[in-house]
Amino acid sequence: MAFQMPEYHQPDFSKEQFIKAPDAKWEIVEIDGVAPEYFHSTSMFPEYFKIQGKWVLAEESRMDSSVVICPDGHLEVVENRNLKKGDKVILGRSEACEEGIYVHSTGFQTEADALADKFVFRQGRSRETSYARDYDRLMDLLRYEKEHGKIVWVMGPAFSFDYDARNAMQSLIDNGYAHGLMAGNALATHDLEGALLHTALGQDIYTQVSQPNGHYNHLDVLNKVRRSGSIPKFIEDNHIDNGIIYGCVKNHVPFVLTGSIRDDGPMPEVIGDAYKGQSAMRDMVRDATCVICLATMLHTIATGNMTPSFRVMKDGTIRPVYLYTVDADEFVVNKLMDRGSLSATTIVTNVQDFITIIAKGLGVMK
Repeated sequence: MAFQMPEYHQPDFSKEQFIKAPDAKWEIVEIDGVAPEYFHSTSMFPEYFKIQGKWVLAEESRMDSSVVICPDGHLEVVENRNLKKGDKVILGRSEACEEGIYVHSTGFQTEADALADKFVFRQGRSRETSYARDYDRLMDLLRYEKEHGKIVWVMGPAFSFDYDARNAMQSLIDNGYAHGLMAGNALATHDLEGALLHTALGQDIYTQVSQPNGHYNHLDVLNKVRRSGSIPKFIEDNHIDNGIIYGCVKNHVPFVLTGSIRDDGPMPEVIGDAYKGQSAMRDMVRDATCVICLATMLHTIATGNMTPSFRVMKDGTIRPVYLYTVDADEFVVNKLMDRGSLSATTIVTNVQDFITIIAKGLGVMK
């Protein structure tokens, strides 16, 4: 069944609550990086603000940020740390027109959704959930997004420990199902270790047998990459011809690697400054239409918080952004929901199995 893009339904601005709503109030920023008191903080949903009698959508949104009225009249969603003295920041803590602010959480809701029973069994997502339909829908979505959208993968290092998972992910990259990748130092390190030495953390990526002195392997690889000066130069110097990072370099798929306090090395491309790393991730998801987060709790939560539930396209149409989170631990996927990313689809399963099922289902597995 071909993928069908859901239709977006704007609020009915002819209703009395919109007509009688006051203009949104605003206040000037007095200190760089400090929002005015009672600033409005954004969600992942479309949000409209009444400016000089007209309801205006903040088109490029993310969670936990302020809304700035720009000189040309458009609204910019800005992280508070990036506010500048003189910015006009919208004020208000209500969401149903009381202060000229409306949060539209049902824009993609169908009539069937609205009429669905409110009390039903098995609404939670757990190991007991059947995900067959989720797999089918995701594969239909990926076929669509390959041609019409931007697919970003957010990956933990678990993929680099398994031969088939590395193969599956490289196959997806080689066949155009990835337009960006975000990860940490570990994914890149162990994936390149697998490419050069056929191990990850010293274990053979197929047999899982630990190799003699294998605990040196990732450190040796890190050292070699740093000697080469960059990941692409390391790939060239060592004639690397397989793996996730190799696939990205070969196919010119951009990647963002962000560091953590425990990193070895790190790789030359790893961004060590947490806020510069967050900004680089934000730039990558800025125009993403499908984001799939796999076995990495902190990267998943960070990505979920910076990814809105909608995207305004170049032709002015509004479409959903699809956010998936996949992990073997129910706690991890539920943690994302607890953080407010209510538009995410969660799948509880082993990510190595997940990625091979997707690659085989799309017919790209080598």
